[in-house]
Order: sequence, then C-alpha cells, then structure tokens
Amino acid sequence: MKLPGQDAIARQADEHLVTHKVKLPRKLVEHPFRQVAKRLSVALVVLVVTAFVVYVDRDGYTDNSDGSVDLLDAFYYATVTLSTTGYGDITPVSDSARLTNIFVITPLRVLFLIILVGTTLEALTERTREEWRLNRWRSALRDHTVVVGFGTKGRSAIQTVCATGLRKDQVVVVDPSGKAIEAATAHGYAGVIGDATRSDVLNRAEVYRAKQIIIATQRDDTAVLVTLTARQLNRGAKIVVAVREEENAPLLKQSGADAVITSASAAGRLLGLSVLSPAAGMVMEDLISQGSGLDLIERPVIKAEAGKNPREVDDLVVSVIRGHRVLGYDDPAVGGLELTDRLITIVRATPATHVTPDARPLPRD
Repeated sequence: MKLPGQDAIARQADEHLVTHKVKLPRKLVEHPFRQVAKRLSVALVVLVVTAFVVYVDRDGYTDNSDGSVDLLDAFYYATVTLSTTGYGDITPVSDSARLTNIFVITPLRVLFLIILVGTTLEALTERTREEWRLNRWRSALRDHTVVVGFGTKGRSAIQTVCATGLRKDQVVVVDPSGKAIEAATAHGYAGVIGDATRSDVLNRAEVYRAKQIIIATQRDDTAVLVTLTARQLNRGAKIVVAVREEENAPLLKQSGADAVITSASAAGRLLGLSVLSPAAGMVMEDLISQGSGLDLIERPVIKAEAGKNPREVDDLVVSVIRGHRVLGYDDPAVGGLELTDRLITIVRATPATHVTPDARPLPRD
C-alpha cells in the first residue's frame, strides 16, 4: 500500500541540507541579557565609585593641561585607569592620592576587569562546556527511551513511562520543531532537533543503544519511515507506534513495530464506551492514566504465587503472559502460575508503585 505523501517524505529523507542538533536540559538561569545588564551595572557602579574617590582627593592629582582636576577630569581618569589605558596626562602626586591608588583604585580596576573579561570568557567557553556535557551525556546513555514526536501523544506517552519509575535523563525526544524541543528540555528531557526519518538524526539520539522507541508522529507515512529506519538501526529495541488510521497498522508491523496503537479508533471506542456507560468510561480512562487511581501494570510472578490460580492472587489479574502467548485470566490453559510467567494486573496507584514494563517484544502477528 502506498501512503499519501510517501514520495515527498522519501525525497526529504534523501536531502542532506537538514540541520539538526542535540539540546540537553538546562538548569533554570537568568536570561543572558539580564545577566549582561547586571554586570554592566556593577561595572558602572565601580566607575562611579572610582571617579568619586579621585574627585574627593582631587588636590592630590595634577592635570598636565591646566593643573587642576574637576569632576569631568575625575571620570576621565577613572575611565582610563580602570581600562588600563593610562595616558598619563592626569597623575597622582601626593602621598594620599598614591596610597588611594594602591589600596582602593587598583582593587577596583581588578574588579572592573574581572566583570568585563569574565563576561567575554563565559561567552567563549560556553560552546566548549556544552560540547563537554554532550560527550559525557553520550558516553553515559544506555538502555534509554527514544520518543519521536513531542505532541500530545508523545508527551502523554513520556508521562506514562516516567510514572513507572523511568528517570527523565533516560528519555530522548526527537522532533523537527525547535519549539517542541525547547519544551522538552524545559521538562528535563534531552532533545534532538531534526527529521527522524534520517538515520543520522536517530544516531544523534543514540537510538542504536535504546531499550525502547516510541513513535508518535503527526502523519502515518512518516511513522512508517521512522519505524523502518529505527528497526534497521536497532534490531532488539521494543518499538511502539501510534497511527491515526487502523488500515495502516499491518504495514507498521511489517516495518518492524512490536505494537501499534490506533489513536483514532482507541479514542472512538472510549467515546462509545462512555456513551453506553459513563462510569465504565471513567474507569477505563483511569486505567490508562498512569500514576493515579487504578493502574494497569505488568509484573513477574513471585514465589508465593507460583502454582496458584490467577483468581487466587491478591492483585486483580487481567492476563497472564506465558512465553510468547498472552492468556486471559480465565483461560483453562493457564492452570497454575509459573515463576517464568508475567502478570497484567490492576493495582491501586501509590508512590511506591514503580514497576517498569518488560522490554521483551511480544511476537508479531
């Protein structure tokens, strides 16, 4: 099946003019203009204080032009002294003026230079510091989660996964929009600006070392290309894809997706359920909202549960995962639970409920 706009996306994937870069989350700091304004204000205060000190002791200075030092001469002397220009046309001649230069004006000069030179050095070293952070981040990133698309679906997926205990520094967002990546880094996630259909963009997200990949793009044809590229780069990761049209789900599974969520159909079924039973709709919405109310989780069977029937377990068991099969709680094939089984259960969400879902991909249809 040929998806609409697939040729255009393929041509775009072949282009080499797409710019992309990695952005790491930053600590909350003042706006750069505000920082520069503060430093300039301090420098101006230092200049005024120096000029005032010189003007108070003006009798200890001599001006080569007229011999006296007025207020303008004091500011002039302060400016050329603090900037280390030092023309020598105004000089301290008395002992008190020279002592003031040693113990007052010289420290002010050093402070003035630190303020101005420090601002310049900070600007020059910012790029080096950012490259160092980026290299350290790359070397430490392992078994992380890559999320392609930071729209409503992508943000909700990240919130759900993080509610199970995944750290924010283990999430990398890929999106072509700079504003979306800025929003992602503001939430504490690392971001890569670029087209995820390109392998070099996904490589910047270290997708070949990722444990799971969530694809939540705006278009189904884009999702297909991203899935193909991601599966080519990482054969072992669990790939979950959201699509709008149900007819595209088989194509996504053929492309390498382990699970395909049809957003339009899922929303429609929830709407229909809410019409038939608003209470049932509320319960279902609660189940898919991780971290509050009731949670649907996957966990291993513990020793105390081995040999028991799923109905005898303290938690409410919905399904049993045995090998490559997902069995209902009432399936006769389940029999007694085995230690190698995994359970899909409904539990009450508590701060201690942090069960990370199993990353093993289930068999594709």
